[in-house]
Amino acid sequence: MAPAYKQRYYTPGEVAQHSSSKDLWVSFLGKVYDLTPLLDKNAGNILLKPIQNAGGKDISHWFNANADSVIVAEAKSQDSLQSQDTQKTDFDPKVRTHIDRKTGCEVPHTPQGRFIHIPPAYPSATWANDFGTPWWKDESYCIGHLSTKTRKIRIINTLTSQEHTIEVCGEETLEEILNRFYKYNKHAASYTWKYNGANLEMTKSLEQNGVKDEDEEFYELNFNEEDWLPAIHIYFNDDLTEA
Repeated sequence: MAPAYKQRYYTPGEVAQHSSSKDLWVSFLGKVYDLTPLLDKNAGNILLKPIQNAGGKDISHWFNANADSVIVAEAKSQDSLQSQDTQKTDFDPKVRTHIDRKTGCEVPHTPQGRFIHIPPAYPSATWANDFGTPWWKDESYCIGHLSTKTRKIRIINTLTSQEHTIEVCGEETLEEILNRFYKYNKHAASYTWKYNGANLEMTKSLEQNGVKDEDEEFYELNFNEEDWLPAIHIYFNDDLTEA
């Protein structure tokens, strides 16, 4: 059985798997949010409709990021080992706005439809703003980061000759990739991981281990990337660390 761990990064494909009203994720401005509790808490509210329609998708175009948020996102992409907790402090997404033609006032721009916690365009006696923090600023819904670049690798088991191709996040360490691999091999931690005959440092990313991401070069050369995926070989240590 795989040990419990906190996943830091998600692929767009993983987010897309959660698109129902009973299990709904979205991503925006580089983060991934599980909004299932929001839907449960406000069940029946028609203002949930735009969120339900966006389930499993990236909705960054709904928001503006402040300058500090952009700096944090850039720092994340440059340093994949930075603690997730240190990246939260300056994140302050704001709903996009525009000038209302009738009133000349700046109001939220929601072409997808007004969504929950957005005030009505005009004064309304039914509007209640006692909900506290709007959901897009509530970090309790945040479960991790959306990968800025995913890649595929082949993992070849030299003991069984089995081969699996998996998609991983470029920011992940080999330890995190190992955790992804547990669903294929529950004894994954009992193997030594190597690339081109050299042991991989499990606390470092693929790139930091010299496993280059060359998909852009392959695209320019009109090569099929799937034919040139880097191969990680795993060697059994004869020491079962997992029951």
